[in-house]
Amino acid sequence: MDQVTLRADTGREQGTRPARRLRREGLVPAVVYGRGSDTVSVSVDKRDLYRALTTEAGANVLISLEVGKEKLLTVAREVQRHPVRNEIIHLDFIRISLDEEIEAVVSIEFVGEPVGVREDGGIVDTINTSVTISALPTAIPSSMEVDISEMAVGDTITVEALPVPEGVELLTDPDTPLASVVIPAAVEAAVTEEELEEGELLEGEEGEEGEEGEGAEASAETEEEA
Repeated sequence: MDQVTLRADTGREQGTRPARRLRREGLVPAVVYGRGSDTVSVSVDKRDLYRALTTEAGANVLISLEVGKEKLLTVAREVQRHPVRNEIIHLDFIRISLDEEIEAVVSIEFVGEPVGVREDGGIVDTINTSVTISALPTAIPSSMEVDISEMAVGDTITVEALPVPEGVELLTDPDTPLASVVIPAAVEAAVTEEELEEGELLEGEEGEEGEEGEGAEASAETEEEA
């Protein structure tokens, strides 16, 4: 697991206006807490923070946070982003220990092209792209892969199918669906329309035959009366 160093400044003012001022200065307000310690308000450089969170480990990177003369081992959690610009506007740094398990959200990578896509024109409908796990900080995988190459149209793969690395415990319900292989909606609509047209055509033909039969019977009855 990657570990990066990040400097945090203490003594920031509380409130919305001071927080906005920090952001204009290229800083991100944050708090540090955990392992029985008091909550400390800090700010970190935005560019350094983005570099820290864009390693292979992503949001689960181990951060050695320099707070004054202390170095605290932390992970970033509760990352809040601006709804339009997607910039980080606040986050929590949780103090951790290398010998204590923590919870983490890990992304799922779908490997392979399903049979139902190759042979039947289906598509992969992604339902969930991450799972929650528990592991020691150094055992948290950057992602988890699952092979979907054998999936046919109508198949759904669930969390239960994930290969779990040693030392990792899955906390997400095993029955949680991850992805399905389905026929595209446009294709289904076209097939349904074609079936309806065929059905209407058959009904029309049956109706015509029925009318012809009734006409013939009526003629026969008239001849007999004559």
